[in-house]
Amino acid sequence: MGFLKEIEVNADVDNLSTVTDFLEENLEEAGASMKAVTQINISAEEMFVNIASYAYEGKEGKAQVVLKIEDDPLAAVITFIDSGVPFDPLAKEDPDKMRAFDEDAIGGFGILMVKKAMDEVAYEYKDGKNIFTMKKKLV
Repeated sequence: MGFLKEIEVNADVDNLSTVTDFLEENLEEAGASMKAVTQINISAEEMFVNIASYAYEGKEGKAQVVLKIEDDPLAAVITFIDSGVPFDPLAKEDPDKMRAFDEDAIGGFGILMVKKAMDEVAYEYKDGKNIFTMKKKLV
């Protein structure tokens, strides 16, 4: 039986554990494997920290996290919504692994990790909001 739950927190890295605890508790309740929970939490951490660090350019703002559990197949759809600066993390080309050794080429590896860990990722900017969605099968 699927369900939909959401939380809204200040977009501040101090609230990261609130977000990951919310996801972990609900994913475990849904019957997610430990591997899926771990991959989702690492990806959620990346996305939330990006929102907290960049979306509001140093000003206060909110981040909404929506968790939808789908039944067939058992999957989680996690959506991050903020009203910050428009930014599509999927628009940038994936970094070259060799660039990891180039000090001038920092960035882009977090979203690459999210793309690899999740089954689907999507971004849209709608009604003044960044909407990033990621989906992962849970078993």
